[in-house]
Amino acid sequence: MEVGLTYSRDQLSLFSVSEQKTLNYGSQQTELLKIHSNTLQDWKQRLFHFQQQVCLAPTLQQGSLFESAAQGVDADPDCLDPFSLPQQNTEFWRWKADSQGVAALYFVIDYALPILLYVGETVKSGQRWKGEHDCKRYLLNYRQAHYQNQLETHLGIAFWSLAPTQTRDRQRLESVLIHKWRSPFNKENWEFWGTPFTGLVIG
Repeated sequence: MEVGLTYSRDQLSLFSVSEQKTLNYGSQQTELLKIHSNTLQDWKQRLFHFQQQVCLAPTLQQGSLFESAAQGVDADPDCLDPFSLPQQNTEFWRWKADSQGVAALYFVIDYALPILLYVGETVKSGQRWKGEHDCKRYLLNYRQAHYQNQLETHLGIAFWSLAPTQTRDRQRLESVLIHKWRSPFNKENWEFWGTPFTGLVIG
């Protein structure tokens, strides 16, 4: 049974008509959108309430798709609570590490509310965010929108290191969790929440 929160397409737009502006990605100057405080907080509250219902009424999965996981751990998506995992700074990848890490699922969270923003998977948890990653840009825009409106954020990342070691199994579990939590920075969920933070970095 899926948690019953639905929104019309009109409700899914983060911005009012008066707030919408054109983004030009060519040589012309890009005019970026300033998100109003009430609009931003309403967007976050809708996401928060949906994910709280997920916590209270976990989605039932068909069969036992994820019984085979690393080190014999049952990778049941209903037994994995991203908010209970140890928090790390989102800039962890800048620090010198003794190893490249392990196969893992990871979760980008704003612990201030809290809300789960992004679900990802990696074969090397210590290396995943080095170099280009779209989610890093989304976080910059998200953080800047809060700064402009003098709103608090507490961004962090959490790794689950007992994920399946086989890439296909890990990606299947990732896909189920993206659907379950409706994490807004994953493109699979853009139709539910809109795409307010996926453009160029807000200056």
